[in-house]
Amino acid sequence: MALTDTDDLLSDPPRRKPWVARIVVALLIGVAIVLVYMTNSILTQRFLETTRNRAELRLALYSGNVMSELQRTSVVPLLLARDPALIQALTTTDFTSTSQRLMSLQTEIGAASILLLDSDGRVVGSTDRNRIGANLRANASFVEAQRSKDSVFTVNRRDAGGYEFSYSRNVTANNASIGVVVVEVDLNKFEKSWAGFSDAVIASDTEGYVILSTEPRWRGLTLKEALAVRDAPSAIERAWNVTADWTQARPDAYLRGMAVMKNSTPIPFHGWTLTSFTRYDSIRDQVNGVLALEIMGFAILLALTFYILSRRALSQSALFQRESAELRQLNARLQREVAERERVQKDLAVAEQTLAQSSKLAALGEMAAAVSHELNQPLAAMKTYLAGARLLLQRKRPDEALSSFQRIDDLIERMGAITRQLKSYARKGGQAFEPIDVKSCVSVALSMMEPQLKTRAVKITRTLPRTPVMVMADRIRLEQVIINLLRNALDATKGEADAKIDIFLSAGETATLSVRDNGHGIANLDALFEPFYTTKRPGEGVGLGLAISSGIVKDLGGRLTAHNGEGGGAVFEVQLPILQKDIEAAE
Repeated sequence: MALTDTDDLLSDPPRRKPWVARIVVALLIGVAIVLVYMTNSILTQRFLETTRNRAELRLALYSGNVMSELQRTSVVPLLLARDPALIQALTTTDFTSTSQRLMSLQTEIGAASILLLDSDGRVVGSTDRNRIGANLRANASFVEAQRSKDSVFTVNRRDAGGYEFSYSRNVTANNASIGVVVVEVDLNKFEKSWAGFSDAVIASDTEGYVILSTEPRWRGLTLKEALAVRDAPSAIERAWNVTADWTQARPDAYLRGMAVMKNSTPIPFHGWTLTSFTRYDSIRDQVNGVLALEIMGFAILLALTFYILSRRALSQSALFQRESAELRQLNARLQREVAERERVQKDLAVAEQTLAQSSKLAALGEMAAAVSHELNQPLAAMKTYLAGARLLLQRKRPDEALSSFQRIDDLIERMGAITRQLKSYARKGGQAFEPIDVKSCVSVALSMMEPQLKTRAVKITRTLPRTPVMVMADRIRLEQVIINLLRNALDATKGEADAKIDIFLSAGETATLSVRDNGHGIANLDALFEPFYTTKRPGEGVGLGLAISSGIVKDLGGRLTAHNGEGGGAVFEVQLPILQKDIEAAE
């Protein structure tokens, strides 16, 4: 009897579980629908109010910008009407310098354009010289200014579309009208800035006609006519509008087939009104994001409920067998991944060794080329000094020969310094900086270049300040940069009948040294400072001078730039931080 009762107890729950599952699923679905509906209503209203407040705030800002521009320009005609130069020009009919005067005033005032009309309405002065000579006698700005004693604001329709806004004022002399000054207001610039924040913004006059708009085809139409100008929506767009608007209130208007919010604010000027149209996309995106999270949460909860309610008891042995099979598969996969990773690591180690060896060989080649390039200049100078010393000894002038030998000794020391600098350049560090005068570096560099300069007919012009130009740098390396620039200038002026090199040194916020030649200029500015780039013939250079110079200037905290001069030739500029007085005193 007990066994029978136990069997009944075990068999009853399975018959009741389907009903429990259905009730739980129905409750979850009902709660989900109610919560999604309430969330949609509350968030839509909240985000709608937030978007409307932002739109109204932007409109207030736009209105203030328009009023500021109008008020700023409204006083300009009054000032120009009293300008003695303009009054004298209208009185004497001498308008040779009138347009230039208006251009300078336009730069100071910041107006869009300025026109000066004589008593017959002819343009006698303008910031746009193409408009000089035009007759604006029938223009509203001229006619209204002649009738009024104050500044007059007029709106004129352009032939190409859009409107012109201007202030005009009568210019008088001895209580007689002698002309009219017209100052145009550039309100069209606001259309571009408005287009970046709202879908559409318009400004309409007191009669409701659109005078400013981010949609050019709306200008000159009423607001109702402007909204009616749109492309015919396709069937897909109509279906989308029907399905997209079910979760929100009736839209204020439709723009390009899309529902938009309309906001208006008055501009305290001639009864103008500023109106903006903002799409509901941002509102729907925010609301849909929250709704998507809620629906996802309910979907996960519903899936978990289905899993719990539909879970079947499985045999313990079957569970162990499945887990054992999965573990064996996982173990085999892990072994394959470990073997693959070990192989990849071995390949990576070999590649790293190969790359390290290649980098060493590349650095060795670059150093060898750099040493060969940088030692050519001192070697050439040594050869010249040796020839001079031999000639002086033959002429029994040993004292002067000793001076040449001293110069050769200095050049040998400089070659050792260059070798050390090139090693330091490869290591990118280890330089000893000290306060130095750039003027003295220029003089030393010219002295080093003296043998090459004597073989060429080159006019060198130096423009140096009287006071020292102090910088914190390595003297030898800075002289090396100047020598490289002078050598490039000499090479660039080969074949020029009147070869010239200008050296200009100035001191301001930075110390700027310019070397300019009248050669053929630079063809490829982008690759100029790349190593081994050269335009010289084989045997004349390896293309490392400018690359090394650029690296030296960067190490000194400055920069080396190059460009083509306006009259031809190349200009190289070295800019270094100027040494402040307090730093120099501390040193």
